[in-house]
Amino acid sequence: MRTQILNIAMLLAGSFIYALGINYFAIPNKLSEGGIIGVTIVLYYLFQWSPGVVNLILNGFLFALGYKLLDKKVILYTLLATIFSSFFLFVTEGWGDPLIGDSLLAALFAGVFVGGGLGLVFRAGGSMGGTAILARLGQLYFGWSLSRTILIIDLIVIAGSTYVIGQEKAMYTLVAVFIGAKAIDLVIEGLDTQKAVTIISGSTESISKEITYSLARGVTVFNARGAYTGSEKEVLYVVINRQELSKLKQLVRSIDSKAFVVVHEVRDVVGGGFSIEKA
Repeated sequence: MRTQILNIAMLLAGSFIYALGINYFAIPNKLSEGGIIGVTIVLYYLFQWSPGVVNLILNGFLFALGYKLLDKKVILYTLLATIFSSFFLFVTEGWGDPLIGDSLLAALFAGVFVGGGLGLVFRAGGSMGGTAILARLGQLYFGWSLSRTILIIDLIVIAGSTYVIGQEKAMYTLVAVFIGAKAIDLVIEGLDTQKAVTIISGSTESISKEITYSLARGVTVFNARGAYTGSEKEVLYVVINRQELSKLKQLVRSIDSKAFVVVHEVRDVVGGGFSIEKA
């Protein structure tokens, strides 16, 4: 019950932040967006139709697709997020003033707010409807990145909106969408990113013991063979926080200055002393 309340709170907060990004930064500065909301904004520029009302109507058609293919939790949270976002788009309509002469600043803040809001909604287990439903389906069935899938769809919509807002504003919109994609990942994955480190050395036993003692991290040992030399070697594999990377490198160099160290980016780690599953 507590988790459900927290998720709904994130849906509310995310929807409000998302609406602010659209009505406070994007529309007053003649920027667009991607996906259904991009179509909604273009229709507002052309006919002055309320973004909140149009967003609700357009998403209603696409929601039928998600209703059949997504699980009940995602369906419920997506429905709530669509209703919340449409409501806040309606309430915050006309709030913003143009940032005259600074379209770049407007694009940056639009991206942060829209992406941050979407990230909260995704983290709660829902989506904002529209193309976000398609992105959720891509993640569910093909393992596609949410932000990358949304970015591709956004580019298609923005290309079409160029005929309404012009090339310059369309380019600033691309900046906003790119920042938004990064903001989504930041909210979902957090600031405390992890690194995976592979270590090849002749002193693996000493290095592994020191890692366990100094960093309190588990180390996995693999038996490997060099393709060229044919010699047998042990390979260490350890996952650490970003802040621990410098200390790990110093530790390895102090034991074996000739050790071969490879650092890998890690998108998410669950368990084993790291964060529990988000959302």
